[in-house]
Amino acid sequence: MKKLYIIALGVAASLLNGCDIERLPNGSYSAETIQKDKAEALDILLNGCYAQLRSATDVMHRTGEYPGDNIMKQNATTNNFSQYMSYKHTATNNHLPGVWSNGYKIIAQASNIIKMTEEGESAEIDQKLGEAYFMRGMMYFYLCRIFGRPYYQSPETNLAVPIVDIPDNLDGLVLPDRSTVKEVYEQAVADLRKGEELMSIYKSAIYASKYSAQALLAKMYAYMSGTYENPNKTYADSSYYYANEVIESGKFSLLSRDVFMTYNQMTPDSKSQVETIFAVKRMDAEISNYNPVIGSMYASIQDVGWGEMYASQKYLDLLNETGYNDWSKDHFVDARAAFIHPQYVLQNGELVRTFRFVNEVYDKNGKLTGYAYKQGKITEQGTVLTTRIGEKTYELTPVDAVNKKYSIEYEGKTYVGLDDYLMVLNNGYPEFYCYKCSLEDGIPQLHSPIVSRLAEMYLLCAEAAVKNGNYELAKTNLNIVRERSLPDRGYASLDASNAKERIMKERQLELAYEADRGFDVYRVGGTMVRRYPGFYNSILEIEPTSPLVIQLIPQSEINAYPGTLTQNPLE
Repeated sequence: MKKLYIIALGVAASLLNGCDIERLPNGSYSAETIQKDKAEALDILLNGCYAQLRSATDVMHRTGEYPGDNIMKQNATTNNFSQYMSYKHTATNNHLPGVWSNGYKIIAQASNIIKMTEEGESAEIDQKLGEAYFMRGMMYFYLCRIFGRPYYQSPETNLAVPIVDIPDNLDGLVLPDRSTVKEVYEQAVADLRKGEELMSIYKSAIYASKYSAQALLAKMYAYMSGTYENPNKTYADSSYYYANEVIESGKFSLLSRDVFMTYNQMTPDSKSQVETIFAVKRMDAEISNYNPVIGSMYASIQDVGWGEMYASQKYLDLLNETGYNDWSKDHFVDARAAFIHPQYVLQNGELVRTFRFVNEVYDKNGKLTGYAYKQGKITEQGTVLTTRIGEKTYELTPVDAVNKKYSIEYEGKTYVGLDDYLMVLNNGYPEFYCYKCSLEDGIPQLHSPIVSRLAEMYLLCAEAAVKNGNYELAKTNLNIVRERSLPDRGYASLDASNAKERIMKERQLELAYEADRGFDVYRVGGTMVRRYPGFYNSILEIEPTSPLVIQLIPQSEINAYPGTLTQNPLE
C-alpha cells in the first residue's frame, strides 16, 4: 500500500509512515484512506499543518522581531533567544532547530497533500489543495528570510534552504544541499500563485484563501524588489499588483481609529475583525502562566507573563514624534501608542509627576559605552520646574512645553526629556509594556500572530510606487495608513529625498511587534542602528552585508541531514 510520508522532526530527522488514523491522526494517511472520504481526509491533514503553524509562529516571531530596534531587554538571560537580540549567533542555539523543523514539517505535510490530490475534482477539493500550496510557499519564504541573505544581494549564488521532494522509497535517501535564494523564492512564488489559482472559498482569516496568497505574494515581491536606491521595477510592479488586488477585492477594510486601538483584543475570526487577511489562530488552552508564548516577554498581565522586554526608546520617540501621548489618561496623538502600557508608580493612589530622559554613559577614558534612563520627581515653583537626580537639583528648560518636552543640563551635556510620571523600574529600565501580542478576547497572553493585514497592503503599494517613481500614488497609499492613526497628519509631500525614510518609518510604527522589523531594515539595504538603553547592545550597528544578518543552520540538523548541508559563514 502506498504510504503518505511525513517528516516528523524536520528533513534531517526520522521519517514516519503508516496509515493508523488513531495513532497519527494528522500525520499519516494512505492513498486508499484519502480516496474513501477525500474532503474529510484533507481536512485532517490540513489541520495538522495549521496545528504545526501554531508551534512555528512563536519561534519565528523571535527571529523576526528580536533582532530589530522596537524592543529592549532589561537584563541578561540564559535563554538562547537572547542571541537574536545580541547578534551573538551560534549553531547550537536551541531555538533554531525548532524554527527549522517546524518549517519543514509543514512543507513535508503540504507536499504530500499536493502529491496525493488531483486538482479539478471539485471547488472544495481545489480549495484544500490550494491551502496546501499556500502553506508550503509561506514556509519556504519564512525559512529563506531567516537563513538566506536579502534578495538584492546576489540571489543567484547566495544559499537559502533545501528544496526537498521526499520519494516514496526512502532506501539510500540523499537530500540536496541548500538551494539558492533565487531558487527558493521561485519555488515559493510558484506555490503561492498556484494556491491563489486554486482557492475560491473564503471561510475566515484563520484559513488560507486566495487573498492571503495574494497578500504574501505582494510581500515577497517587495522583498525581491530590493533597495529604494536601486530597485527591481518589475518586481515592484508585481508587489503593487498583488497588494492592490487584495485592496480592490473589497473583502477587507481598515478598522476605524478607535477600534484599531483595541486590535490586539479582537479574535481574527470574529465578524468585526475586517482588517486581518490571515492570522494563525491560537487557543486559550495553549496558554499557561509562564508558557513562552509571544506576549509573555513583552508584558506581565494579571500575573501572567515574564514582562522582561520593553518598548525601545527609539520606538517611543517615533510614537511621540507628532505629539505627546498621555498614557496616564489614555489620550493618544498616535493611535499606535495605545498598544504601549507604561507601568506607573502610584503613591497614595496618585501619579507622581516626573522628568525622565536618556543620558549618555562614558567610561573613564571618555569613550561612549551606552545609554541609561534617569528620572526624578518634578517640583513646580511658579513658572519654574526643577527635578532632583541623585543628590542634585536641576532646572528644566522648555523645549516644547505643549508636548511636555524639556531640556536639562546634566553632567556637562544637554538632554531633552519628558514631563511625565514616575515609572516602575526593572534593573534601572522603565517598564514600557507592549500589549500588542496579548489580551486577545480578554485573555492575558492569548495572541493569534498576524501574517497579513490590509494596512500592510497599502504600505506595500506605497513602497512599490516609489520604486517605480510614482510619488503621488505612493503618498496617497502611505497617508491612508498614517491618517488612520494620526488624523489630519498626512504627509504633504513625498519625493526622492524623503520617501524611503517616511515609508520605512510608517512600516516600523504600524507593524511593530509583528515580526517584520528584523527583516525590513536589511531587505532594503538599511543598517540596523540601536542607540538607546538596554542590557544588550545599546550601541549597535549591523550593516546589511554583515554575516550576522542571517541565522546559522542548526548544527543538529547538519549532523543528522541525509546529505550535505552547507553552513552559513560565521564572519
